Amino acid sequence: MTAQLPLYPGASNPLQPKAILIHDRLCAEYGCPIPYFHNLDPLSELVSSLLSHRTKNQQSGKAYKQLRALFPTWEAIRDAPIAEIQQAIAPCTFPEVKAPRLKQVLQLITEQRGELSLQFLETLSVSKARQWLESLPGVGPKTSAAVLCFSNLRRRALPVDSHHHRVAIRLGLIAANVAVGPSHRLLEAQLPVEWDAQQVYDNHEVMMLHGQRCCYFRNPACDRCPLLDLCGFGQLRMTGSIPLQELTGSDRGQSVGQ
Repeated sequence: MTAQLPLYPGASNPLQPKAILIHDRLCAEYGCPIPYFHNLDPLSELVSSLLSHRTKNQQSGKAYKQLRALFPTWEAIRDAPIAEIQQAIAPCTFPEVKAPRLKQVLQLITEQRGELSLQFLETLSVSKARQWLESLPGVGPKTSAAVLCFSNLRRRALPVDSHHHRVAIRLGLIAANVAVGPSHRLLEAQLPVEWDAQQVYDNHEVMMLHGQRCCYFRNPACDRCPLLDLCGFGQLRMTGSIPLQELTGSDRGQSVGQ
């Protein structure tokens, strides 16, 4: 049975009622508001995000800690030989690609801003801040949103990781052929404009948690999903219309620049 969607007068997007209902159900399931997982300054968050591309959190976290332990300042990293940076971030994937890119990004920030700091982003609109960040090599929608949302700037920007992306596809919030990058604009447009940064952060977190704990890449646990009545994919799986090993959404193959 498919749920009746509530009406939200003045909704700016036809999928907004469904997106809000999904959000409310998942918040009830996982507990909102969700505490921010750290309080890094925006430059530190940018470096952390660049190291995390196509890397598990444990490995990227280890690489970040090694980098900060070996170099006392961002200036020291900027001026260090690429080989030393690469050795420091060895636990993450593609350190041979990320080391020269990280050095280049730090050099560009210094050239454009005169210092190694991104605190100026708090004076810009979210759209202008994201545009500036995405002008840097290796920085796409996911990274720009992460810097603004996860850092101590606490801005209203929606990151979309592979779990979030997969859940959104299965629920019909975006089409199956929409890649992670373009999905940021589409999914954020479904959220009410009056939501604050905490609510947008919660939306990302509960969608991600649902992908990690229930809507798995392989063999999702549709039989215990609180969103089953909203999910055509899950209903088809429960009737045997979709094979148990059906894969939907991409957990692999994302670009090193996100």
